[in-house]
Amino acid sequence: MKTKKLHLPYGKDHLTLEIPEDRHKGEILSHLHSYRAEKSQEALVDDALANPVASEPLHVLAKGKNKVVLIASDHTRPVPSKIIVPRMLAEIRKGNPAADITILIATGCHRATTQAELADKFGADIIGREKIVLHDCDSADVVNIGKLPSGGEMVINRMAVEADLLVSEGFIEPHFFAGFSGGRKSVFPGVTSRETVVYNHNAEFIAHPNARTGVLDGNPVHIDMIFAAKAAKLIFICNVVLNAEKEVIHAVAGDCDAAHRQGAAFLASKCAVKPILADIAVSTNGGYPLDQNIYQAVKGMTAAEATVKKDGVIIMLAKSNDGHGGEEFYKTFSEEKNLDRMLETFMKTPKERTRVDQWQSQIFARVLKHAKVIFVSDAPDQMVRDLHMTPASSLAAALKMAEDMLGNPGATVTTIPDGIGVMVVE
Repeated sequence: MKTKKLHLPYGKDHLTLEIPEDRHKGEILSHLHSYRAEKSQEALVDDALANPVASEPLHVLAKGKNKVVLIASDHTRPVPSKIIVPRMLAEIRKGNPAADITILIATGCHRATTQAELADKFGADIIGREKIVLHDCDSADVVNIGKLPSGGEMVINRMAVEADLLVSEGFIEPHFFAGFSGGRKSVFPGVTSRETVVYNHNAEFIAHPNARTGVLDGNPVHIDMIFAAKAAKLIFICNVVLNAEKEVIHAVAGDCDAAHRQGAAFLASKCAVKPILADIAVSTNGGYPLDQNIYQAVKGMTAAEATVKKDGVIIMLAKSNDGHGGEEFYKTFSEEKNLDRMLETFMKTPKERTRVDQWQSQIFARVLKHAKVIFVSDAPDQMVRDLHMTPASSLAAALKMAEDMLGNPGATVTTIPDGIGVMVVE
């Protein structure tokens, strides 16, 4: 019997899955994996900055602007800041050599980025020369700039609001409820207060049919986000699209909405794929840095959810060396074993009282109701069990567990090497 070997990202390495060829239904891959850009990563970013969408070039916008804030992504995002940020800084200083520039790290509600992570992200030159500030969503150093379309409060980092020129870098990928990452997300949730984030991520919005991968129009989560970014005067972005090797294959720059939409359209044309229904779906978060905790791994599970049969099994690979990644997320599942009751509680929770990480819990509960989940990671087994999943020490062990759960040693398998990088749609 012929067997197939499949190499799947795990942390900074790969794990190998070996299965009989006739059981492998297929591999769900973004066309980004085969797309080859005609120019280097650096040239793509240079071209984007030289040809901004619906905007003047950054060096023109920087003229006369003395207090400049450049919002950059944090350690949880594989944005190639070493390529993007020096070029944006050069453009700003071309327009105003004396500009006082601060790089504001968009941590959202994540933990603070460490010095080692900053050095890895930006390089020694940027770390040693530039002023870098970490956003803290619980800090008092925020400003209320009005109401969101949904009625929530827009509470945003004071430094961003008081800048003469607010710009950002980022990358565009499919996002499981905001439609796409990038663009306006640098501001919201990147540098907003915790109360603003949790209001936007309420149960009603998360359950909305348009709060899905690849959808911007009519998506209530996105509507609030783009409104806040414009209210904060995010005037210019430089966003990139990455392949599986985390290399830049496309870049856009310019207006925070128009440029983002252009980049999202390119991405959608390459990564929208049809489901391949199977008894078992094996997914990943594309490896480091997006698989550092269980919380983030929910994103990769949603791709598997879209292609695994109802009551099938999802095998999720995520190194999770940082553990669960969200205390409230963890407590929600460790303290409540009834998923129906959990979801009912979420839906009854008023928007303004949305609990921290409730949105992730809501989506994760939806996944768990659709299929059993076996989790291959470095996280403690009990932590995985507390999160309603079955821990496995290896891919081979996970596959055997899945077969036993289904009572079918010949169960079919679909693999997704990068669950975040694909849009699985009918």
